[in-house]
Order: sequence, then C-alpha cells, then structure tokens
Amino acid sequence: MTRLYLTTILLAMTEKETQNPADLDLRKLEIRVEELIRACSYLKDENKSLRARQDNLVSERAALIEKTELARARVEAMITRLKSMETPQ
Repeated sequence: MTRLYLTTILLAMTEKETQNPADLDLRKLEIRVEELIRACSYLKDENKSLRARQDNLVSERAALIEKTELARARVEAMITRLKSMETPQ
C-alpha cells in the first residue's frame, strides 16, 4: 500500500472515532512513525543482503586474481622455456 492510501484509510477510521484535532495530529504522527519503522526494517534487510553479496563478490574477485596470477606465471615459464630453446647451443 502506498503511504498516502494507508494514511487516508487510517485517518478516516480515526475521524470516525474522534473529531479532536490534537488526536488527529497524534494519529498522523503515529502513522508516520510506523511507516518509518517499516522503512528502516526494509533498509536494514536490504543492507544486510547487499553486504553479503559484496562479501561474495570480494571472495570471487580474490579467487579470479589468484587464477590470473597462476596463469601469468605459467605463460611466463613457457616463454622462458621457448626462449631457451631458440638460443643456439
């Protein structure tokens, strides 16, 4: 539900219960606080998920760097062996 829709419904329910403006202001504040709590909870969950994803990506990157370095070392060793074969003996 959208914030406006939820607020409208809750205020309509509240208006039926009381016509006191202070009570209406208090109810608006309560609704807003509840919305902020839900938003914080959602953002906390999303942040946790993003941190886990980041950790996985960092690990994957480290593994790829290691593989790249190993491949580079092998290629350099092959080049060295080929060069040693080219030199006249």
